[in-house]
Amino acid sequence: MIKAYPFSLFPPEPEVNKAGIMVPFKRRNPMDCFFHNDAEFDWLYLEHFQLLSQKHWTPLAIAKKAAEYLNVKGAKILDIGSGVGKFCLTGAHHFPSAYYFGVEQRHELVHYANLTKQYLELENVSFIHANITQVNFREFDHFYFYNSFYENIDQQNAIDDTIECSYSLYEYYTQYLRSAFKVLPSGTRVVTYQSLGEILPDDFKLVERSFSTLLRLWIKE
Repeated sequence: MIKAYPFSLFPPEPEVNKAGIMVPFKRRNPMDCFFHNDAEFDWLYLEHFQLLSQKHWTPLAIAKKAAEYLNVKGAKILDIGSGVGKFCLTGAHHFPSAYYFGVEQRHELVHYANLTKQYLELENVSFIHANITQVNFREFDHFYFYNSFYENIDQQNAIDDTIECSYSLYEYYTQYLRSAFKVLPSGTRVVTYQSLGEILPDDFKLVERSFSTLLRLWIKE
């Protein structure tokens, strides 16, 4: 004869509870859902910008890897040609101990980057509406560059028709950035994506290559 009913309407009590062990509750950031993959992140933007994502905005995996290398506590990190802000927003979300700044010459993109920043409730990121020639590079510690000058020679894949297509302009910006990096102090970190490093002076050392060598991590000696 069965003296006790062998089944329970409730799941068995966890062993840690029986032992009196308190399991700490891990609080999740509700904004994590947007950083699972690129499609979910791109949902934050208008359809027009979603269609530009594959060619013009940094993939999340690239952005996280780059931000991890540039992440030094209290550092000010500048994204040169930040577009809709994907790199800065990803870095600010995953590495809150650093401060991220994006400079972008299109006012519309800066506007939507700021809207997305507010939606994601990020306080360690800012966007600057300016041309790079208006930026004092000495105010920042480390840099991210996703070959934002290439659209000056690639009219077919341009974001819009507001930017002049000119090889001489591409050369001008490349040399300008090279000169700006030349006066920065030793230890300055730079991450380039889809760029061979032509913007960097010779005293920058290549630390690592990944993602089929498209992502390159540098440091100034």
